[in-house]
Amino acid sequence: MSDDGSAESLRIDKWLFHARFFKTRSLAARVVGEGKLRVDSTRISKPSRMVSPGDVLTFPKGDAIRVIRIVALGTRRGPAPEAQTLYEDLAPPETKSRDPGGMQTEKRPHARDRRKARLLRGKPLD
Repeated sequence: MSDDGSAESLRIDKWLFHARFFKTRSLAARVVGEGKLRVDSTRISKPSRMVSPGDVLTFPKGDAIRVIRIVALGTRRGPAPEAQTLYEDLAPPETKSRDPGGMQTEKRPHARDRRKARLLRGKPLD
């Protein structure tokens, strides 16, 4: 690490904010403070923990668990394309399929199906 400590490491809450995982730095600090974040599989609870390129972070974000590797530290909270260059996603979020296997997954049938069922039972359509 250099004399000022800024060239090779950065506070974890600040990095999460720069990489746009959290809208504010205080939200990032709260997640870290609650012990929900791991750095290289070690649970941490201090937002002042320093991270550097090569560290692997695991933390919850929404309904998914994010696993990322820090590639660069960044100097500011820039636009999203710039923020995406700061990390490598090791476990990309799964895409949810609305219609798995070609089967209808909705609870209620479509209106067309309800009309057909009503006709099969011999009831008028009104």
